[in-house]
Amino acid sequence: MSFAIALAVRYLLVVLFLPFSALDKLLNFSGALSQAQETIPPRGAAAALIITGLCVEIFMPICILTGYSDRLAAFILAGYCGVTALLWKRWWKPGDFWRQGQSEARNLFWDFLKNFSLAGGFLLLAFGLHSGDVFAFLSDPFASSHPYSVSAR
Repeated sequence: MSFAIALAVRYLLVVLFLPFSALDKLLNFSGALSQAQETIPPRGAAAALIITGLCVEIFMPICILTGYSDRLAAFILAGYCGVTALLWKRWWKPGDFWRQGQSEARNLFWDFLKNFSLAGGFLLLAFGLHSGDVFAFLSDPFASSHPYSVSAR
């Protein structure tokens, strides 16, 4: 039962990326590329960014789900969430944050906060709950957290 709970919790953390966001990039690559070019104008750089993001969205969740270098994968996804928030959830840009009614800036702001909340969840997975866990991660970032092992507690 604890295996199923651990797997379900981890899947809830990555479900946004695998399959949904990754699949969206695969099926609508030209749309993703157009969106990326709004921030990174050179087509080649934008394409490289989308392909890198696609790889992160596919492989890092798989690592988290399988427990293979899951702490490093979580750390990478935390950074990915932060970078995507800063590049594509720029709530300060529309200038209508305080406007009555619908506001593009407020919609972006909530997405911005969601990205950073996800980053916090991934950092918790990467670093653990105790200060010693941070040092354990830094000393061996490729180690697994062994999420499905039975502990003798």
